[in-house]
Amino acid sequence: MDSKDKEMSFWDHLEVLRGTIVRSALSILLLSVAVFCFREFVFGKIVFGPIAPGFFLYEWMGSPLDVDLINVSVTAQFMVHMKESVILGFILSFPYICFEIWRFIAPALYEQEKKPVRVAFIGGSVLFYVGLLVGYLIILPLALHFFLTYRVSDLVQNSITLDSYISLFNSTILAFGIVFEFPMVVVLLSHLGVLHRASLNKYRKHALVAVLVVAAIITPADPLSMLIAAVPLWLLFELSVLLCKK
Repeated sequence: MDSKDKEMSFWDHLEVLRGTIVRSALSILLLSVAVFCFREFVFGKIVFGPIAPGFFLYEWMGSPLDVDLINVSVTAQFMVHMKESVILGFILSFPYICFEIWRFIAPALYEQEKKPVRVAFIGGSVLFYVGLLVGYLIILPLALHFFLTYRVSDLVQNSITLDSYISLFNSTILAFGIVFEFPMVVVLLSHLGVLHRASLNKYRKHALVAVLVVAAIITPADPLSMLIAAVPLWLLFELSVLLCKK
């Protein structure tokens, strides 16, 4: 550590942390405003993409969806617009937030610790977006297809509210974005000496059960969707084993 960092008081660290939080929050705010201004593109092309006619996965399955969202609350559309702007603002600012966190903790690290931690932050940003894409392009459409075509009786027709669709959209893609951070957490714990490859290999069978449970939770649909979700999660575990130090 640097002698200057050692001499910093608690209040000095608190001031640096405050700056980190303010800059991160400001980046989210600015990007949220930008997203808010492009309403038609954001909702027409991105948020409602998985239920739009011609979505590639449904074309491949040969089973297009016919969905008409309804709104039953006076303020719902505006509130959804606001909420999605903030969520997408956070998603877009995620690499910058990681950079701010890295810049805050870097002075407290020894030289030999900085490189693996830096790699973990960069890899975490990349894997976060990979997880979002997996959730958006594969898992969400499969879950939607299952729920929207499921019938307890032909007498009951599905009328999907805007709120229910947005809730499923956000929870699915964010869940996969967060889950895909697992390898980078393993890298950090490995370089800190907390976790070793032998430990992961020892509990491989337990990990398989955990992967299936997590897949069932984040894709509460049919068994096929659960298995499709479990494949990338298991690949993440295998990647974590490879990245973990012996």
